[in-house]
Amino acid sequence: MSHTSFQSRLAGSPAAAAGPMRVMRRSRLTPRQLENRAAYMFLAPWFVGLIFITLGPTLISLYLSFTRYNILRPPRWVGLENYIEMFTQDPQFWAAVRVTFFFVGWTVPTVLLMSLAVAVVLNRGLSGLAFYRSIFYVPSLIGGSVAIGLLWREVFGSRGIFNDFLGLFGAAGQSWVANPDTAPWTLVILNVWTFGSAMVIFLAGLRQIPASLYEAASIDGASAWIKFRRITLPLLTPVIFFNLILQMIHAFQAFTQSYIVSNGTGGPAESTLLYTLYLYKRAFVQLDMGYASAMAWLLLVVIATFTGLLFWSSKFWVYYGDD
Repeated sequence: MSHTSFQSRLAGSPAAAAGPMRVMRRSRLTPRQLENRAAYMFLAPWFVGLIFITLGPTLISLYLSFTRYNILRPPRWVGLENYIEMFTQDPQFWAAVRVTFFFVGWTVPTVLLMSLAVAVVLNRGLSGLAFYRSIFYVPSLIGGSVAIGLLWREVFGSRGIFNDFLGLFGAAGQSWVANPDTAPWTLVILNVWTFGSAMVIFLAGLRQIPASLYEAASIDGASAWIKFRRITLPLLTPVIFFNLILQMIHAFQAFTQSYIVSNGTGGPAESTLLYTLYLYKRAFVQLDMGYASAMAWLLLVVIATFTGLLFWSSKFWVYYGDD
């Protein structure tokens, strides 16, 4: 048999006919399908992290919240016992709730007011705007660090520079972090000091307001206050809403400041015992992981509830350009 006749028979065989068909089938993917396949490949690590690092531990913590678990022994199912103990038998839990709501209630509105005020001033076209913006933004980057917490404890200690400042006016100093009446305020001041991130967001929102609106208001004789109340605030409400959500969640989750300033105790007299600090103590000091998981899920429910209420209320006061 010649080489030519062998090739012709091979070409006419079913296997040879199936080969081009397989090639054609493989090449039938549209460019969009190829792009989607590439996108899924790039997203695969994120999905793996979501399942094994976020979603998996979250569901496990939900199960542990219904158990007694101290790491050394297997979890023992107790149902709602952890939740009942929180609300009926744990005075420290209610102390942490009280301190946390005090902290959130003061820091969130104060941060919003200060950041908005500074953003309005910086938006007036000051020379060296980039420098001032950086100066105000830096505390938000380092405010949650351990070093700043240690520094804050020294500043408001009995020999801190805050007492030295009061001494210039003849006022007597004290250890502000050791007094139950003043210790919570040191945490509030520390958190307010880190208003820079909200300020930058407000400044970006102010830059998006058309200057023609202010020019038209000036022609009508509107004062600076009228411009701010009738133009700036309504057009800035989406940014205010966004900052409000972020600051509320951040305040509920605050931990480092309380841990460092109180040296991990939440004292004096539980006056700086934030919810997250008490959760940490139950989990990693007392090794009561089941109870700590229940506290974590309760915190999630509280944050979700407040966030949902804010979203519901936004339809009454948040103005969008297409409304």
